[in-house]
Amino acid sequence: MEKRGNFAGKLSAVLVAAGSAVGLGNIWRFPSLAADNGGGAFLVIYLLCVLLLGVPLIWAEFSVGRSTQLGAVGAYRKLNKHWGFIGYFGVLAAFLLLGFYYVVSGWTLEYFVESVNGNLSNYSTPEQYRAAFENFKTATWKPLLFAWAFILITHFVIAQGVQKGIEKFSNILMPLLFVILLVMAIHSVLMPGSGEGLKFFLKPDFSAISGRTVLMAMGQAFFSLSIGMGCMVTYASYFNRDTNLKATGLQVTMLDTLVAFTAGIIIFPAAFSVGIFNAGEAPMAGPELIFITLPAIFNSLPLSMLWSAIFFLLIIVAALTSTISIHEVVAAYLNEEWQIKRRWANWISTVGMFVVATLASLSLGVLNDCRIFGLTFFDLFDYVTANLLLPVGGLCTSIFVGWVMEKAFLDRELTNEGRLSGKIVPVVRFMLRWICPLIVLAIFLDSLGII
Repeated sequence: MEKRGNFAGKLSAVLVAAGSAVGLGNIWRFPSLAADNGGGAFLVIYLLCVLLLGVPLIWAEFSVGRSTQLGAVGAYRKLNKHWGFIGYFGVLAAFLLLGFYYVVSGWTLEYFVESVNGNLSNYSTPEQYRAAFENFKTATWKPLLFAWAFILITHFVIAQGVQKGIEKFSNILMPLLFVILLVMAIHSVLMPGSGEGLKFFLKPDFSAISGRTVLMAMGQAFFSLSIGMGCMVTYASYFNRDTNLKATGLQVTMLDTLVAFTAGIIIFPAAFSVGIFNAGEAPMAGPELIFITLPAIFNSLPLSMLWSAIFFLLIIVAALTSTISIHEVVAAYLNEEWQIKRRWANWISTVGMFVVATLASLSLGVLNDCRIFGLTFFDLFDYVTANLLLPVGGLCTSIFVGWVMEKAFLDRELTNEGRLSGKIVPVVRFMLRWICPLIVLAIFLDSLGII
């Protein structure tokens, strides 16, 4: 077995874990959900869900990873030989998730290139941007090549190792991400008419709150923090023994929420300034928001190529921090469980990513008729991970740490063997035993359309 790496510093532990949590969902899903569900009222509910669900589960996964110094599968199995299946769920979720995540990440890379060379400025209406996006994503080779390029970029980082690769690049990418966020937010807020966008996004509208809103806030809090796919377990296995898990978990959730919140500050003032959205209208979400609406907004601004390029660079950075962490889950599994040297484990996982990303990309075009249960490969990978594997993984983790492990486990990990205060530990254990399972079960049933 090769010598296992560790993150060198406490700040690095925060940045790499935050990088795992921060991703495309922060920038295109959170603002849309908030604006469509009461603005500031949704934000309040979301923050409560992060505290009640996200923080306890991150602490639980951190405890599992740091205590064992193993990846997802080995960590759970070492603590209890009958519960290794949780790690397998995580590895499978990570593998399938990257199938469509790399495709979307490739789209962001393509749109960055198109922004730099000025091609995006050739269109003048949202309809033209929509047609361009549809033609691009359903093409055979172009989106596939950009997805492959993103896989290779991620592979390059992973291949450098834990400290020289993951830690080093996280220490570069995360500060870069926040600098770009700040620049874009200041620019949006200074645009004429931006006040209406801020009001739309931030002013609480409790009349828009319903049971469905609460479920959506819970789901966003859960999925935004990369819980249930082994990322936090794997990264925590590289933490030093003196890492303060409580402080690190809180800092990660705060940074993740800050990115999502700032994305809303970027998007809605700019959208209202150019008249794309109006008060009372439901905003576009997902790919439409990023690849159709926002390019149309940037095209109406002075220096449109510059602002479009900066924005898509922001998306690339956010996507890359996530693909690095998710890809590492699979590579670490092959390295530790199959005793494959890290170099070859990286290449095997990368080749696997080429296969699933190729299927996902081509399923939007030439393989669109090849469906499983009526779903394209792209939609199937998304559905299985988001609706099945991740909620089940999160549910099992909360039960495992809350009920299966002895009480001393959380005390030991969250207090660093008694060197830190343990006043919060009984509360965390109660949350993991009772509150988190109920919340994750509600998310699971909602995702299946049962409630």
